[in-house]
Amino acid sequence: MISQTMGRQVLLLISFLSVSPVCGQVSYSVPEEMSIGSLVGNIAQDLGLSVKRLKTGKGRVYSGDNRDFIELNTERGLLLVKERIDREALCGETIPCALHFQIVLENPMEFYSVTVEITDINDHSPSFEKSEIKFIISESANVGAKFDLERAADLDVGTNSLQSYVLKPSDHFLLKLHNQADGTKNVEMVLQKPLDREKKELMSLVLTAAVG
Repeated sequence: MISQTMGRQVLLLISFLSVSPVCGQVSYSVPEEMSIGSLVGNIAQDLGLSVKRLKTGKGRVYSGDNRDFIELNTERGLLLVKERIDREALCGETIPCALHFQIVLENPMEFYSVTVEITDINDHSPSFEKSEIKFIISESANVGAKFDLERAADLDVGTNSLQSYVLKPSDHFLLKLHNQADGTKNVEMVLQKPLDREKKELMSLVLTAAVG
């Protein structure tokens, strides 16, 4: 008996997608809050591209899911601010704060990576949640008694952020600052001289938050 085995053949087609590697990269640094149309950098010059290549290659900015804060002017080969950039809204307290995107050219397809670091400017002043707080302190309070004060809030970072506090007048009290793990400071007012109600029943002090 002759056994005949029959089988079916499957034709498998595999498509290969060829993606050009990144051809170059460049970095810039600009301050936040620059006006729309401000110059970020001469991208054509810095990448060694001609303005003609940018135009014929339909050069454009690709930032994925990010908003396009930067635009490419193909007529001049320049990167310009397209939308006002608020560093605090974009990155919060993260340092450094940067935009990452690509310049894409066609025919042939080319990709150039661009990083724009957004530096902080001192555009926020420290502020207290309350404009005034009151303490009722016995004149028999011991020297060294401590009283917690409210911390100020400051959206700026680095050297533009909240750095110190000043308490005036400082005849009876001094300030002590305690650094916290998150970089903030707890503020204490410490009694350094006995109180005398007969001499002074009410004291008015001013706490100032300083930056830089």
